[in-house]
Amino acid sequence: MPNPKRRHSQQRSAKRRTHYLAEEVTLSKDSTTGETHVRHRAHVSEGKLYYKGKVVAEKAPLRS
Repeated sequence: MPNPKRRHSQQRSAKRRTHYLAEEVTLSKDSTTGETHVRHRAHVSEGKLYYKGKVVAEKAPLRS
């Protein structure tokens, strides 16, 4: 397999990475709780896990 004979410079690597930009996160407001959350992600509100305005999971009580 061919391997590079010399190391690439930092400038060359930086030129290649100029197009990598951090994207802004899209936020939505939950219709049920009214809480702002990251779009297409489940979020916790008052100990319950919500996704698309529906309760997906509830926090189980601790056993003594």
